[in-house]
Amino acid sequence: YLKPCPGRGSASPCSPPANKTAAAEAPCSAGVASAGNGMAVVGDLPVPQNICISNITCDSFRISWDMTELGRERITHFFIDLNKKENQDSNKFKHKEIPTKLVAKAVPLPMTVRGHWFLSPRTEYTVSVQTAAKKPDGEYDVSPWSEIVQFCTADYSLLHLNQLLQKAELVSGRMLPFSVFYRNQQEALLHPDRYTPQRHLLPAVKDDSGSHGSPISGKLRGIFFSCNTEFNTGEPPQDSPYGPHRFQVRADLLFNLSTNIYFGDFYCMYTSYHYVILVLAPAGSGGDAFCRGRLPLLDRSGNAFLTCRAEADGSLSFCHAQDVILEVIYTEPVDVTLGSVTRVSGHQLMSLSTANAKKDPSCKVCNISAGR
Repeated sequence: YLKPCPGRGSASPCSPPANKTAAAEAPCSAGVASAGNGMAVVGDLPVPQNICISNITCDSFRISWDMTELGRERITHFFIDLNKKENQDSNKFKHKEIPTKLVAKAVPLPMTVRGHWFLSPRTEYTVSVQTAAKKPDGEYDVSPWSEIVQFCTADYSLLHLNQLLQKAELVSGRMLPFSVFYRNQQEALLHPDRYTPQRHLLPAVKDDSGSHGSPISGKLRGIFFSCNTEFNTGEPPQDSPYGPHRFQVRADLLFNLSTNIYFGDFYCMYTSYHYVILVLAPAGSGGDAFCRGRLPLLDRSGNAFLTCRAEADGSLSFCHAQDVILEVIYTEPVDVTLGSVTRVSGHQLMSLSTANAKKDPSCKVCNISAGR
């Protein structure tokens, strides 16, 4: 949600003011405003008006505003009151004397505010600003607060996803061969709402499991498959967290030399084992168009998680990483007549389901410096 500049429609992001060259990258400091009795609201400091938010990322944004000339020469600092949208109380106190305002020196605008310790991706925030003049005794005179505006931080960028990718590669382990993709489910036959009269399993919107900033959550349409095998048998696990029935299909029908593979996410759920989400999208498909530019494209024959290689006899061979649990999203409909449905022979371990699972924000293995 972006505050429109004067004369712009509500859906248009603000354009930075013309004087951006002086301090376009001036970072906001992470100081905390004093809450002493010497702080006084005065009328001779200009009140920020027409707050404009632009250049929003998952853990930063650029802010600017208009001010009258009267009292501008007194300004030494800006106080920025940043709150998650659900917290509508301005200047929320963690303790009685500690407000959550951020302090920035009065640099030319626009000013970049960044910091993963207080900004998270895909999160709605409210922000308001006041100008301040630091007095010799260390206290401040402050203007009244500006209007409150709201905005939403962005998804992880390719830069952030590549950082996640590098972390995932460190723990992927050696590669094991496999031959089928499978999905465990409650129904022996596919649910009527999930296939067409031509018996195709249809893509569904991905849930919110995994990293909060992942650009595929709630947006990418696909069908979840697994491919991990048991180390001692080379076969899919006997147990299931998603139901007693298993639909499986030959690996080459979903993953071949015409399929692009993308890295989507790396996360854990307060456990010692980690999940990697990969996206398989036939080249030129709608899913491929969605992923290109949003997700890191992997080498299908030489990545650390899931490979497809052409052998000398023209056949394809497949391997998956041993030490991570792969969640594979195939972006296009799947003809169910190409596979088969069997009953899972082991236990139904529903507690292991990753549906809408929340990522452990404290894990040092699978988190990056950007907002969680």
